[in-house]
Amino acid sequence: MKDQKSNFGKFLLLWSGELISSIGGGLTSFGLGVYVFASTGSAASMSLITLFGFLPTLMLSVPAGVLADRYDRRLLMMAGDGFSALGVIFILICMMNGGASVPQICAGVFISAVFSSLLEPSFRATITDLLTGEEYSKASGLVSLAGSARYLISPVIAGFLLSVADIKLLLIIDICTFIITVSAAAVVKKSISVRKTDTGGSFLESMKGGWKAITDRKGILMLVIVSSVISMFMGMFQILAEPMILSFSDAATLGTAETICACGMLVSGIVIGIKGIKKNYVTILSAALVLSGLFMTGFGLTEHITTICIFGFMFFAALPFANNCLDYLARTNIPDELQGRAWGMIGFISQLGYVIAYSVSGAAADTIGSITGTGVGRGAAIVICAAGLFLAAAALCLPASGSIRALEKPPAGRAVLKL
Repeated sequence: MKDQKSNFGKFLLLWSGELISSIGGGLTSFGLGVYVFASTGSAASMSLITLFGFLPTLMLSVPAGVLADRYDRRLLMMAGDGFSALGVIFILICMMNGGASVPQICAGVFISAVFSSLLEPSFRATITDLLTGEEYSKASGLVSLAGSARYLISPVIAGFLLSVADIKLLLIIDICTFIITVSAAAVVKKSISVRKTDTGGSFLESMKGGWKAITDRKGILMLVIVSSVISMFMGMFQILAEPMILSFSDAATLGTAETICACGMLVSGIVIGIKGIKKNYVTILSAALVLSGLFMTGFGLTEHITTICIFGFMFFAALPFANNCLDYLARTNIPDELQGRAWGMIGFISQLGYVIAYSVSGAAADTIGSITGTGVGRGAAIVICAAGLFLAAAALCLPASGSIRALEKPPAGRAVLKL
């Protein structure tokens, strides 16, 4: 068992900073989506913006994980949060000079994502630094809750603000949130001792160590590969939900609908944060993803906003259970000293599916909408329905994998949660 004093209060401070950062980022993401769709009427243009914002995070996740094991993780979080504001500032300047084109927005989100890529492995590894084994599951629930803020809180705020102002106000608010999040990381950095870092060997050798950490147990690699397939289907939903609703409604309705849907993640996140998950992680993971897929399909069946909100709520309610199980199965099977580089490698492989989703889903929606004559909104709905069915089918295969089920019993020397 990991012998470590609890620093849950410090974790909550750091988590609060990331919660605020998530809200600010959600304002920008929502605003840019509405702005681009209003300017171009194309789901492909929206997916292109998301792709440029995602690629740096994917490509740099592995080296960022190595850095998290070699240098002060809190300092990396401060640098990632702080300098990522540069991309938002660039877009704001373009907006103030008469409007930002799609290429300019792509450049801005790319710059921001380059620095943000430092954040995720360091933040996840810092959780291991701060908490005891018994607190991992509760922390995972809160982390999921913070991530859901960009869907829960940001849309309704952004929808209201866009009804009385324009996107520039959203960008300014997002820029201000960086100050708060960097300050929170700085306080935590001062209050805890700097951990001994791994500076031995070359950078390439450290990256190989991350690969070894997830291949030492076959189940981890299998789980990560399956996660990549799942992320492809879920990425299609993420990209196409907004143009589907905007095709028959306005930004304020979209913001309200997104917030109602994300309340499902809020409810589940709170439940998991209080109770945790005690056993049967693989079974719960499979069931949560099957339900997520079916709810995705229901989401795309109609243009009735109430029905959309109901299925969206249930979809988001299932996600924290899946995320919590994935986090537990990986975290308890990876040595503490390899957590940073391992999470970087896990992030890289598991999110490859998003590249496919962001590259093809928007164009597929535009093409289907044109061929059927129903428009981009229904084209997006058809893609969402198909992706949901494939997600449910893929999730059904998880319990059949013996190597994945073996992850429920961590190897000797690793912490076994007793919740």
